[in-house]
Amino acid sequence: MPAKAKQPPKGAPVAEAAPLNGLAAQTEGRRRVVIERVAPELDGGRFPIKRGVGETVVVSCDAFADGHDVLAVALRFRTAAGAAWHEVPMQHLGNDRWQASFAVEHVGRAFYTVQAWIDRFATWEHQLHKRVEAGQDVRVELLIGAELVAEAAEYALPDAAAVLRSFAAALREGDAKAGFSPELAQLMATYLPRRYATTHERELAVTVDRPLARCSAWYELFPRSAALEPGRHGTFRDLIERLPYVAELGFDILYMPPIHPIGRTFRKGKNNSVTAEPGEPGSPWAIGAVEGGHKSIHPELGTLEDFHALVQAAKQHGLEIALDIAFQCAPDHPYVTEHPEWFRARPDGTIQYAENPPKKYQDIYPFDFETSDWPGLWQELKSIFAFWIAQGVTVFRVDNPHTKSFPFWEWCIGELKRDHPELIFLAEAFSRPKLMYGLAKLGFTQSYTYFTWRTTKWELTEYMLELTQGEPREFFGPNFWPNTPDILTPQFYTGQRSVFLTRAALAATLTASWGLYGPVYELLQYMPVKGREEYLDNEKYEIHHWNLKQPESISWFIAALNRIRRANPALQRNAGLRFHRVDFDFHESDQIIAYSKATPDLSNIVLVVLSLDPDALQRGWVQLPAEEWGLGSHYEVQDLLTGASYTWTSGFNYVELDPATMPLHILHVQRVEAPLHDVGDYV
Repeated sequence: MPAKAKQPPKGAPVAEAAPLNGLAAQTEGRRRVVIERVAPELDGGRFPIKRGVGETVVVSCDAFADGHDVLAVALRFRTAAGAAWHEVPMQHLGNDRWQASFAVEHVGRAFYTVQAWIDRFATWEHQLHKRVEAGQDVRVELLIGAELVAEAAEYALPDAAAVLRSFAAALREGDAKAGFSPELAQLMATYLPRRYATTHERELAVTVDRPLARCSAWYELFPRSAALEPGRHGTFRDLIERLPYVAELGFDILYMPPIHPIGRTFRKGKNNSVTAEPGEPGSPWAIGAVEGGHKSIHPELGTLEDFHALVQAAKQHGLEIALDIAFQCAPDHPYVTEHPEWFRARPDGTIQYAENPPKKYQDIYPFDFETSDWPGLWQELKSIFAFWIAQGVTVFRVDNPHTKSFPFWEWCIGELKRDHPELIFLAEAFSRPKLMYGLAKLGFTQSYTYFTWRTTKWELTEYMLELTQGEPREFFGPNFWPNTPDILTPQFYTGQRSVFLTRAALAATLTASWGLYGPVYELLQYMPVKGREEYLDNEKYEIHHWNLKQPESISWFIAALNRIRRANPALQRNAGLRFHRVDFDFHESDQIIAYSKATPDLSNIVLVVLSLDPDALQRGWVQLPAEEWGLGSHYEVQDLLTGASYTWTSGFNYVELDPATMPLHILHVQRVEAPLHDVGDYV
């Protein structure tokens, strides 16, 4: 058998010191290194950070000790609990701050921590260097060094041990140059035991998601409106015929509102009328009827076999099916009679329906998460996810998760992802920031955001800086939607085509994940309910038939956005975003917003220049960091929407944006290899 080194060469356990008189010391008192401010570390390590497969975790910390000894600090990481640790040395940034990074390669959980110790050999070498420079007698110091090298040799593999012993002999013979050998330094870093090393008190976790969780394009539609001809309830088979259209638009995920039987008691009618007329279909979010509940399919949509066919057909078109999970019940839901204890009873004996005063939702009963049978409720709700996972669904949009128990979500998502780490959960949580961030920490992969209400240059800039440069960047997956069935914001009320173009472009390029509710969006639907940010004649309460070939459709533009996203890695991440100055008449323009995204190696740089004015032509001069990007004095920008190319120079470059034609540019920025002599083109 091959010879083995004496173990353990690193992090060797040290006998604990006896408790001091009157003090039951729990730690080794000779550990001199202090580790503080480890980052990223969410809430003291309570929650994992998030990354996608292939992404990097950059870890930093403060590490210092008393005196002037040299420290060594290592980042330790492993791919799963119980797996072997890997190490990479941390680099000293100055002021006792250290940094290193590692890449995550597998879906699931990874772990990391920091270890620091007094580097006895580096300290000796540093002091030896100063003594030699000062011309001092170093014979004793060389003997001290020889002892350190001999100690390391005891833990080394045979070949390395032989080399170390030769270095020890050289030091004993007075060869000071041997002490400065890079080979010796490397061997000592590998084999000299770490006495009294300090390890960060927590093993910190990383949730590693598949690429689709970090970068995705969602398309929402109502399957009951997917019939090929008007006057008929759509089916899953009809939706299969619609898949090529969604795929041609370039989306990754097709998301459907709830597909379950719809309650009849207190069914809502057209435009949220409290009384439904005969034949009106009701709201899909009023889940449950005599036909079944959350594990059943609305009979008019088809059968479970039809659903399986839809899932398989979607895969053939490069799409995944996302289901809406809404934990609430219509009065007709079987749960209401089978488990009345899961709902809150009112003094008059009736069940408390959903309310957001003065709004009333008599067609919906919320679950009571304070029920005495909360374990039974938790298990049943988890089983709803498990049922649909068994049908081939791995992507879920969760309705109003901020109105359900936070401990439930942490348990439920944790249990599900333990067995199915590929799952994606999108939180429909239009709520206070801390609630939205809290849900992300508990396990939700992505979240709707405030993007819909951020319209000015200042609002968009500040919000994106918060999401991409603040702490949320470590755990929050923003998903930008310009519209939803519930939300039609005032900027659309005039129906201007330029607004539809710019809001879609902002959503698709500011963040790595985006979505829209169609076909109302690409068909430029904009009529609101008076006094409410909601569509008139809403599909939530009635069935529509859409003519996808209307000449005013901007489906070509939506497809172009998704094509550009797929072709440019810079747009597939939230990191690398920066905003750029745009001047007009010697003042910064508040009507033109310019921002770029770049890959870490600057091999892909995309610049978006967009007018926020839906009415008037806007002009300005854009300033880019050409020198920082290594572009030289002249470089090329190509408009990825039109294919037109322009030569720009370092400094400011002119742009002109007309809402009547195209209110934005999406520009690929690239170096020019050959020198240019004639520069006269501008965007």
